[in-house]
Amino acid sequence: MEADAVSEEGAMAEERPPRLVDYFVIAGLAGNGAPIPEETWVPEPSGALRPPRPAEPITDVAVIARALGEEVPQGYTCIQSSAGGHPLELSAGLLGGTQPVICYRRGRDKTPLVELGVFYEGKERPKPGFQVLDTTPYSHSANLAPPGPGHPRTYLTYRRAAEGAGLHALGITDLCLVLPSKGEGTPHTYCRLARNLNPGMWGPAVYLCYKVGLAKANTLVYEAELLGRYPEEDNEAFPLPESVPVFCLPMGATIECWPSQTKYPVPVFSTFVLTGAAGDKVYGAALQFYEAFPRDRLSERQARALGLLSAVERGRTLGGRAVRTRRAIAVLSRWPAFPAFRAFLTFLYRYSVSGPHRLPLEAHISHFIHNVPFPSPQRPRILVQMSPYDNLLLCQPVSSPLPLSGASFLQLLQSLGPELAIALLLSVLTEHKLLVHSLRPDLLTSVCEALVSMIFPLHWQCPYIPLCPLVLADVLSAPVPFIVGIHSSYFDLHDPPADVICVDLDTNTLFQTEEKKPLSPRNLPRKPYKVLLSTLTNLYQQLDQTYTGPEEEASLEFLLTDYEAVCGRRARLEREVQGAFLRFMACLLKGYRDFLRPLTKAPSEGSRDVDNLFFLQGFLKSRERSSYKLYSQLLHTQMFSQFIEECSFGSTRHAALEFFDSCVDKVRPEQEKPESTSLVELEELSGSELTVFIMPPEEPPVPEGSEPSPQYCYDGFPELRAELFESPQEQAGALPVPGPSRSAPSSPAPRRTKQEMKVAQQMAQKSAAVPELWARCLLGHCYGLWFLCLPAYVRSAPSRVQALHTAYHVLRQMESSKVVRPDEVCYRMLMQLCSHYGQPVLSVRVMLDMRQAGIVPNTITYGYYNKAVLESKWPSGTPGGRLRWAKLRNVVLGAAQFRQPLRERWQRQQQQQQAAAQEACSSQTVIEALGVLEPRGSPVPWHSGSLSDLSLTGEEPAPGGSPGDSGSALSTQSTEAPEGPSGRLPKTGGQQDEASTPRRGLGARLQQLLTPSRRSPASRVPPPELPADLPPPARGSPLDSLLHPRERPGSTASESSASLGSEWDLSESSVSSLSLRRSSERLSDHPGSSQTPSLEILLSSCSLCRACDSLVYDEDIMAGWAPDDSNLNTTCPFCACSFVPLLSVQTFDSRPSAHSPRPAPARASGSKDAPVPGGPGPVLSDRRSCLALDEPQLCNGHMGGASRQVEDGAWAYLSPLVLRKELESLVENEGSEVLALPELPAAHPIIFWNLLWYFQRLRLPSILPCLVLASCNGPPPPQAPSPWLTPDPASVQVRLLWDVLTPDPNSCPPLYVLWRTHSQTPQRMAWPGPAPESLNLDLLELVLRYVGLNEVHKAIGLLLETLGPPPTGLHLQRGIYRELLFLTMAVMGKDHKDIVNFDKRYKSAFNKLASSMGKEELRHRRAQMPTPKAIDCRKYFGAPLEC
Repeated sequence: MEADAVSEEGAMAEERPPRLVDYFVIAGLAGNGAPIPEETWVPEPSGALRPPRPAEPITDVAVIARALGEEVPQGYTCIQSSAGGHPLELSAGLLGGTQPVICYRRGRDKTPLVELGVFYEGKERPKPGFQVLDTTPYSHSANLAPPGPGHPRTYLTYRRAAEGAGLHALGITDLCLVLPSKGEGTPHTYCRLARNLNPGMWGPAVYLCYKVGLAKANTLVYEAELLGRYPEEDNEAFPLPESVPVFCLPMGATIECWPSQTKYPVPVFSTFVLTGAAGDKVYGAALQFYEAFPRDRLSERQARALGLLSAVERGRTLGGRAVRTRRAIAVLSRWPAFPAFRAFLTFLYRYSVSGPHRLPLEAHISHFIHNVPFPSPQRPRILVQMSPYDNLLLCQPVSSPLPLSGASFLQLLQSLGPELAIALLLSVLTEHKLLVHSLRPDLLTSVCEALVSMIFPLHWQCPYIPLCPLVLADVLSAPVPFIVGIHSSYFDLHDPPADVICVDLDTNTLFQTEEKKPLSPRNLPRKPYKVLLSTLTNLYQQLDQTYTGPEEEASLEFLLTDYEAVCGRRARLEREVQGAFLRFMACLLKGYRDFLRPLTKAPSEGSRDVDNLFFLQGFLKSRERSSYKLYSQLLHTQMFSQFIEECSFGSTRHAALEFFDSCVDKVRPEQEKPESTSLVELEELSGSELTVFIMPPEEPPVPEGSEPSPQYCYDGFPELRAELFESPQEQAGALPVPGPSRSAPSSPAPRRTKQEMKVAQQMAQKSAAVPELWARCLLGHCYGLWFLCLPAYVRSAPSRVQALHTAYHVLRQMESSKVVRPDEVCYRMLMQLCSHYGQPVLSVRVMLDMRQAGIVPNTITYGYYNKAVLESKWPSGTPGGRLRWAKLRNVVLGAAQFRQPLRERWQRQQQQQQAAAQEACSSQTVIEALGVLEPRGSPVPWHSGSLSDLSLTGEEPAPGGSPGDSGSALSTQSTEAPEGPSGRLPKTGGQQDEASTPRRGLGARLQQLLTPSRRSPASRVPPPELPADLPPPARGSPLDSLLHPRERPGSTASESSASLGSEWDLSESSVSSLSLRRSSERLSDHPGSSQTPSLEILLSSCSLCRACDSLVYDEDIMAGWAPDDSNLNTTCPFCACSFVPLLSVQTFDSRPSAHSPRPAPARASGSKDAPVPGGPGPVLSDRRSCLALDEPQLCNGHMGGASRQVEDGAWAYLSPLVLRKELESLVENEGSEVLALPELPAAHPIIFWNLLWYFQRLRLPSILPCLVLASCNGPPPPQAPSPWLTPDPASVQVRLLWDVLTPDPNSCPPLYVLWRTHSQTPQRMAWPGPAPESLNLDLLELVLRYVGLNEVHKAIGLLLETLGPPPTGLHLQRGIYRELLFLTMAVMGKDHKDIVNFDKRYKSAFNKLASSMGKEELRHRRAQMPTPKAIDCRKYFGAPLEC
């Protein structure tokens, strides 16, 4: 059963998912019929102007042999000199040389050449699609190599563009030869062939270079305008940027003249990124295409420029020409779903050039914008069917802490290779000017996004334009670093700036000048660089095997079946490349957190400077000496300063930075191989995930008997008409979110990041194998639950500062309990509240404690700490009064420590007296052996005044309760501790006979020790002087455990402080919670009352396993929980079956109802067995009265008919891991305010009652019990000043019980109930069914005798014999261990029973019986004791509960 079974947590209405697309726009020239302006739009040159490029591409290349008398063919151009002007002569000076010369021809009669190559005959085969130029135009050999046997025959090879490529096909536009020996390099934007054209021993090396471009003529360029948009109104959170049109057409809106028979080129897809002032990104995708343009809108000058008019005969129009214009359609989104955008825009373009259609184009646009959401966990896969033949699939992005971007690391690696990719990484780290250019505009954005993503966690702070329009080309002359992507045709007019590093993605080259040359890769850390290069090289070799087909052409069957299998490999390689760069950055910044400088004093000018926040020189000295130059430049970059500021003060990237810290901890820079575990985990897509189908827009209805007739036909992309758009409709199933969910806190402090959840899950899995660690792990999550509720608790407290100090002491208590890896969220939550309420000094103390606990604060915690120190108001002057009180506190604590030897000496004396008393007594009866009642005959020889040191003269019990009643140490909402008996109904009967006696007798002292408290801690009146509290002595015998019982929170917890005349608890067990007791005493400003609590709540986690009909108790349930935050099941210790435990709740309201007066409380004075407060108390021979002292008040407020039961229910008992996940979800959706609303118990009962159980179990202050009373009172009146006002906590009493609240009448009663029935001892409940005859009083006394004589194995054997073998024997729902434990606790009292000693004796008895009966037989009959994991859970979660 998974966590989603908690129906009340998943019942929240789902919020409407975000749209995939926000805007649709059309860009181009205004189409209103007005004449085009005469002035063409030409950008201002940002570099040196180049000579104009030829208008026609190269269609043929040839080789001629000068030595054989061959001439250059007509129309060909001969290359006679190198690019630097040096003369060229291949095989010069060699006998028999042909002196080959390369020639080329331009034109448009053929398809252009697109690629050249050099072929060595005999060593390889020609590449597919290439033709070998082996002869000259005069039929001679076209061998370029010099003659000779040692030189391979060298030929040129070429490849043409495909037939029908059209006018705009890419082709070779220029050729040149370079001589490296003359200092010549490859010209910018040229591609150089790697093979030497002169491989002989004589002559210089010669290399052929060619340039690929788009040769166009007769073109006018204008700035693009916005022609249409949808929706017309701007979104307030995301207004449409004004610069969108120029990004849709980065090279401008053009008017071109083509031959009439020229086919339309394939539309060009491009992407771009717009960055806002706050650093948020807007992703755009555009599809550029050509349409017909009317000639009448052109002037004569424009027509002549386009070649439409004859240059010789003025005014004569040339025929066979067509005018075209370039337009673009685009979408804008906050998500980089570029493949989906491409498919949608392509569908719209095809829709506009086909037809007719029954639906307008506007219907498809509005339907896509309003009805297609971005994938979410609730909708992981969305299949959009735009038409019967056009589909696209949207998948939820991989869940990763890395920021979502449009980067494609595979395209980066495929375009540049491993070496150039690392060189670019080095250039970005040192903030150089980078200019990335390509003829493929869609490639620019993907590569530029990868460049800024590979330096994670650093964030590029300088200008960043992945696809730069020509109108913004001036940025190339900016004096600051930048990363700019631009179309390669820009360099047809301009040379690149001298101080810019140019990256050509088409030729895989890096162009840079010597004066601005970046650092060499040798400056990188040696081993991390070696691992990075090796990893990228390995991945680079795998790229050819991946699928690279166009996804927009995929069929519906492919999208539903093979899409994930085919594209999953490519996604995995993408993550592996990104993980390689991430590992390198983690190694580069390894140990940086050790050099952060936290703020520890009041802020001053320059506190936010990097030098004050980070120890730069120390970090630099800790690096390799060979990398000093790199680190010196890196540490002074803007992005590193921003990174340190984000780490010091927090930012919106807190989750990503925290993830990077975990990566830093995982990497080992000294290794020469990457780690076995991947830093970036890729979630495998599963075909079984939910797929949401979105159908195309509905066609208009057709009248019966008629055929549908198409109405919409387009000659081009139409102008958008507002009346044809569909109105947005509410999406089915997307209900509006209720009001409280809108108040979710913006602060991430209460929430764990995904990385923290992952680490916590791993720690839980490791701890589950070790019993002690598992108990401490659960305990740590319980404290995490309390700190998650801390904001509501602090707001409810009358003194916020005091509540913060209470939380600090709870934090110290958590540290002292040695939980598994103390939760960092606890420290972070307290730091955030310190910042909010202006307590910087307390925040510094929390940070110091955190470091002493061995916890290195992550980015989120560190940011909140520095915020608290920097932004809070520091106290002025010296806190004289507070300092004096602190000194007084230290003196008192020191005095208490000095009294410790006196206590130990007194304990030794008492032990000697008890030993002498035991030797004098005879062990004839079981009661004597147990030490519960006095042996028949003579009383125990007590010495007069043996307990006189425990009391002072003038000690008086307070009215209605014991003198030392102080309640729970950490409870603010309850009148008793979870396992203590304090806070019960007052005892009104009896006289205080010895109220003024200086020294009371033994009976009065025993009454003080054993009688439950009769009033709430809120109403206690401490006596003026009380002695110091005494620690419990070591238990030597059962009688000893009775004479020196354990300290009870309700009776003796404040005795040590009474002598100081205050209500501070200075006992040895509560020194760590000194201030906590005072601050958590009461949340209400109303004075406490000593009256009966208005509400009593009983809780029990004892659950029945249906498989074996056995009761499973709290510690066994804890031990059976799985280390999974989504699993509600526990494992039965008897049958090993899984079941969901339940938390039973009973609420009793003792307030008078509206129709009947409140009955008087039950009085015990009429009973002769009732002890008299202040009197001599019961003697040891009075068994019934003595046992009654350890029981709750008769009926405990609900058995005497004075109260009415309000609620009786059972809810799922959740593991702290599961509960924390559900609570975090609740707080995230509805805000922390929901934890203080009276509607919480009814709206989220599972969360509420589980929180109340754990907080009471650990005695943590809480306002939850007050919410029960507030919910019983109904909704607050409208004039209530604040929702944080809660009832007086003294009016609510919470009791945690070990056994079931409501017994099964058909089951056999437990032995302890039978004992109380036979001995006429008052008990909480009467058993509804009859008891078997075999379970009589004689059996119980005999069992007790065996236990008292330390013969537990005989007691076990007796019970097994009495019950009989299963299944015919008598069945008890409780195991043998529980029956014996509860029976002895009922006889001796919960606080007088040493369970640890009992466990040892029972284990010894079990092993003794196992030798004769066998362990399996004993387990089968449920005689085994709890597992070590269960025992440790009981140990760490406090004292035993009530039976």
